[in-house]
This record gives sequence, C-alpha cells and structure tokens, in this order.
Amino acid sequence: MAEGNTRDSKQCNGITEDESVCNCHQKTTPREERELRALKNRLSRMMGQLSGIGKMLDENRYCGEVLTQVAAVESALQSFAYLILREHMETCVVEEIRKGNLAVVDEAVELMKKLK
Repeated sequence: MAEGNTRDSKQCNGITEDESVCNCHQKTTPREERELRALKNRLSRMMGQLSGIGKMLDENRYCGEVLTQVAAVESALQSFAYLILREHMETCVVEEIRKGNLAVVDEAVELMKKLK
C-alpha cells in the first residue's frame, strides 16, 4: 500500500488484504430467540421430510408417492426462503439504504433471481 493510504486492511486466510477486496468476512443478522427457534423448527421439519423420502426409496415406494413428497419439501423450502428474504428486505436492506449503500438493491435483486 502506498504511504498515506488510509484504507483499512484485515487478515484474510492469513493474508492481509484491502477490505474492499477480501470476501472472507461473514455477515450476520441478529434474530430474536423466538424467531430463530421458529426458523430452525421449519428447517427440522424439512430435514425430516427429506429423511422420509430416503426411507420411501429404501422401501421402493411408488414413484408418484415419492414425487408428491419431493413437491412438499420444495414448497416448504420455497416458503422458508421467502421468509428469510422478507426478513432480509425489512432489516438488512433497509438499514443499508439508510446508510446510503444503494448497491444493496442489486444484491437483493440477485437474491430474488436465485429464488425463482
């Protein structure tokens, strides 16, 4: 770095890099305990459904029954994702826009594209 450059640097996998370049940081979202517990419960139910699909395969169950369960898991996962997206929009995105970071809008659009 040139002398007089005040850019922050940090350790990233043992290498000092400019903050604008390093992608090793982890963003966090503070969630209330009740909200976190509800999200984890939903996730646990989906994991149980996936395990059930595995058992159905072990039992050589009829393809239509397996596909019905796959559709149920997909629907549950999509609903879960939309809950997380809504929370992201209401908290993280709003906060960043208030700080003047309009790039967060592009990030949010990319996230929405991934959920289609």
